[in-house]
Amino acid sequence: MKHPLTRSACAARDAADPLAPLRGQFDLPPGVIYLDGNSLGVLPAATAERVRQVITDEWGRGLIRSWNDAAWIDLPRRVGDKIARLVGARAGELVVADSTSVNLYKVLSAALRIAQEQPDARARKVVLSERSNFPTDLYIAQSLVEQRGMRLELLDIDQIPQRLGEDVAVLMLTQVNYRTGRMADMAALTAQAHAAGALALWDLAHSAGAVPVDLHGADADFAVGCGYKYLNGGPGAPAFCWVHPRHVDRFRQPLSGWMGHAAPFVFQPGYEPAPGIARYLCGTPPVLGMAALECGVDTVLAAEALGGMPALRAKSVELGELFIDLVRERLAGSGLRPFGPEQAARRGSQVSLAVPADGSIDGYALMQALIEGGVIGDYRAGDGSAEHPHLLRFGFTPLYLRFVDVFDAVQRLAELLESGAWREARFARKAAVT
Repeated sequence: MKHPLTRSACAARDAADPLAPLRGQFDLPPGVIYLDGNSLGVLPAATAERVRQVITDEWGRGLIRSWNDAAWIDLPRRVGDKIARLVGARAGELVVADSTSVNLYKVLSAALRIAQEQPDARARKVVLSERSNFPTDLYIAQSLVEQRGMRLELLDIDQIPQRLGEDVAVLMLTQVNYRTGRMADMAALTAQAHAAGALALWDLAHSAGAVPVDLHGADADFAVGCGYKYLNGGPGAPAFCWVHPRHVDRFRQPLSGWMGHAAPFVFQPGYEPAPGIARYLCGTPPVLGMAALECGVDTVLAAEALGGMPALRAKSVELGELFIDLVRERLAGSGLRPFGPEQAARRGSQVSLAVPADGSIDGYALMQALIEGGVIGDYRAGDGSAEHPHLLRFGFTPLYLRFVDVFDAVQRLAELLESGAWREARFARKAAVT
């Protein structure tokens, strides 16, 4: 059903929203409309007190005893079991550790070792990925293929099914593209990879906590993801990794640190990998970061009583569709255009707007002016062409975003374009983080 594109209609939708109480879980700054949860989630209201408790009580008073008394040592698996509920994994299959890049190095290394043990290993020399995959994934893959005399091949996502063949060892994809928001069909692509004799590795950085994910249902082989976007774990929050049970004990991962040892406190000189997913741990768990991440994950799990991920996904789609409809109505003639999948079912929890290829709008400056006015999105540069444009990105996190926020955000963007205030020189000055 199409709703009127008025603020009063948006307010009515908010009043009827069964997920509205979830907004109270967050410490949202007044006067800010936050549309950048696809880069960094909002601070949960419980996090500051929980981290204070860990610092003051567990560390300050409990000292080293808290590894046992406060169960610090269990955090990687305890928080991992919570994330598992959001991505279609089972208890005991997923651990929280390190960063997404480090975890990708671990699981891609393991995947390549498995591929190299197959009877046709000599033919399988390719890691296949999407050309516009997030760069850190490509950098890690490039490093690993160079070490093994293999090669990384990059294609547009629509070309990948036809390219899968007997020389492909691993298909490595991010489920939701960070630039366009396009959501890959995990089940179909995994099945196509398996039919070609390849393994399927998925990065869930832009999907865990944002869209329903079913790793077992898709029969994926490996997965990684971050904790600071839709899981609201805070800047630099620990990441996670998952390995399908059929693979988990086949090889040890290359970063054989003491926490991945079968008996880390025996302190023997030789490495013996722990059984199961615990072998994908490496160094000492970052307790403060994991405590904060657990608070963030709990904000997503709180939706289980209100319909869970399907309900969050439905609201996310409605927010994104409202944004697109308003952009087409209010920004017609501006040169900005939605860039990415037309169909909501193929789009993650974000919408990107392409900046005109003629250079009439400086997308970076426009975003900085929008942020100064209290609407926070972000900017991602392309090559400026119609096919790979500069983008304004807007994330729609249904846990805390309202329909009136979307209306007001587009209204402020329209006002900026009309006034031309974004053309002030100060908005074009690049900061260290763009």
